[in-house]
Amino acid sequence: MYIEANEFYGLKKFFSEAGYYETDAHRRAYSDIKALSQTGGIFALIGSVGSGKTTLLNKIQQDLEKAGNIAISRSLSVEKKALKITTLYVALLCDLSPKTKNNNGIKVPTAQEQRDRALIHLMKKQNKPTVLIIDEAHDIHGLTLISMKRLIENVKSKGATLSIILAGHPKLGNALASPAMEEIGTRTRPFYIDQAIDNKEKYITWLFNQCLQEKKKPQDVITPEAIQKLAETYETPLQIQHYLTKAIQLGHQLGEPVITVELIEQVRRHDLNSIDAKLIRKGYNLRTTCELLNATPKEIQALFSDKANLPRKGEFMTKLRQIGVAV
Repeated sequence: MYIEANEFYGLKKFFSEAGYYETDAHRRAYSDIKALSQTGGIFALIGSVGSGKTTLLNKIQQDLEKAGNIAISRSLSVEKKALKITTLYVALLCDLSPKTKNNNGIKVPTAQEQRDRALIHLMKKQNKPTVLIIDEAHDIHGLTLISMKRLIENVKSKGATLSIILAGHPKLGNALASPAMEEIGTRTRPFYIDQAIDNKEKYITWLFNQCLQEKKKPQDVITPEAIQKLAETYETPLQIQHYLTKAIQLGHQLGEPVITVELIEQVRRHDLNSIDAKLIRKGYNLRTTCELLNATPKEIQALFSDKANLPRKGEFMTKLRQIGVAV
C-alpha cells in the first residue's frame, strides 16, 4: 500500500528518507557544538519530539569521526531512566579501548578506582579530546548528571579533555534550569532547536524535491493551499512527514491525482494541540506530569478531559505555561 501510493504520486522514496534539512538554527547549533566539543564540558541539544535532534546529533558524530581529531563514544543503552554513570564508563571504555584482531577492546575493570584510572589513561593515550554522546537524555537522573560533571573535572585534572553531548526533549532543559540542578545547569551550554524551521512551506517544498522522481515537480502533486495548511497545522518535520504520508495513502485510495486541502483536513488529528499531545512533545508522560504538578493521576486525566469543575485547573495551567507548554 505504501509503495503503491508513492508510485501513484511519483515518489521515488519515502519522506523519512529525504535526508538532512539544515536550517539556520541547526547550522548554528552544529557549528557551536562541533567547535566547543574540543574544549570540554556538558552540552545539551534540546527540542520537542520530531524537531531533528537525533538527525543533527548523527551528523555531528559522523563529521567528528570523519575529521579524526576527536575520539567519539556513544551510549547505546536504551534504558535512559536507569542510566547510571557506571554504564557511561562502560561505553567510554568499550569505544576507546584499542582493538586488535583478537581483541574487541572491551576491558572494564570491576573496581571503581581501577575503572576511573583506566579510563583516564585511555583518554590521555588518545592524545585528543573525547566526546561522549547521549541521545534521549531527558530522563537521566540528576545524580548521574552530577557524576558526569565530576568525571569531566577528574579528566581535566589529569590533562585530558572530555565533552558530553546530551540530546533530549524540553524536559531536559527544564530540569537543568531548576534551582535543584544549579550545579549542573550553570555548567551546561544549552542549544534549543524547537523553532528550527521558520519557513515550513519551504521545508515541505524541499521534502517533495528530495523524494519526487526527476521529471516531477511539487506543484504536480500538491496544491499551494495544501502546503500552506500543512505549514499552519503542524510544528515539526516528523509531524509534517507523518501527515503527508497519510494524505498520500488516502489520496491514492480515492484516486485523487493531487494532494488538496480537503485531503489534509481528512487526515488531520483534531487533538494535535490538546494539552496531553503538547506535553508528550515536551517529554512528559502521565507519571512525570503528576510529579511536576504535584497532582494525582485522576486530576491529570480530568485536566486532559478539560473538565471545567477541576478545582486546581488554574494552578495546573499556570505551571504548564511556566515550563513552556502553550495552553
